[in-house]
Amino acid sequence: MKRAGYYLFVVLSYIITLLPMRALHLLSDILWPFFYHVVRYRRNVVERNLRNAFPEKSPEEREMIAKKFYRHLTDMIVETLKAMHMTPEQIKKRFSVPDTSLTDRLFSEGRDVVALGSHYNNWEWYSSLQLSSQHRVITIYKPLKNKDFDRFLYRIRARFGTWVTPMNHIVRDLVKCRSEKILTMSGFIGDQTPPPDDNAYWTTFLNQDTGFYRGAEKVALKYDIPVIFINIVKKRRGYYELEYSLLSEHPRDEEPNAIIARYASRLEEVIRDQPEYWLWSHRRWKYKRPVKDA
Repeated sequence: MKRAGYYLFVVLSYIITLLPMRALHLLSDILWPFFYHVVRYRRNVVERNLRNAFPEKSPEEREMIAKKFYRHLTDMIVETLKAMHMTPEQIKKRFSVPDTSLTDRLFSEGRDVVALGSHYNNWEWYSSLQLSSQHRVITIYKPLKNKDFDRFLYRIRARFGTWVTPMNHIVRDLVKCRSEKILTMSGFIGDQTPPPDDNAYWTTFLNQDTGFYRGAEKVALKYDIPVIFINIVKKRRGYYELEYSLLSEHPRDEEPNAIIARYASRLEEVIRDQPEYWLWSHRRWKYKRPVKDA
């Protein structure tokens, strides 16, 4: 039954996303109240996260953020699926990188790049980064437990030439590329939740004890790879721009955890500016800070 449900989802998604983007956004206008009021998709998680992150805001302000978040979430769902039918020219128009001077300079200097992004705005369209980058783009992801949906998302994410690799394969892929003298941009989603047994970096983020994976910083330190921050700016519905900024030019000159701390601080600034575009339905704070890190 699960397999039949999966194939039904794939067929319906394929047919529905043949519609133009404007029609899909109209569909999103119908879906988000359904998710919010009827299904109440992770409402408790969203409301708890917003309450803990913004205790200074009134309940009415937090409710407004939540409603805007659900509208954005359903937009992102239809936009992600629409990538199945978009040409490179179409997605470059909607997911543009107007200033590549930072990564172009690093490429001209013969240096790889570690890029730290987040679950902010339409991060699934990171899959098109290869279209605007001189580096070989490798996006690191956490495989889904459902293998059918994992393969489905993999095909969408790899559609525009970006390499998609699981977390535990990134060093292997970097070694391969370096041996072949291929310069890489390794893209990490840095706001994922590390397991409690992981040697995470803990800090205060959005008023809460929060663990961050150290993997991106470890990779950067191993090869002294510059680290950049990726911010996605929503210009209008269905149109985004990427902004690159430098987090560390020479990671080996940094104090331990300094790069991850800088990333967390930069991301919090972005979220506080427009909170509705972050993934509040994520169970980001399901683990407590270990006593040893308190």
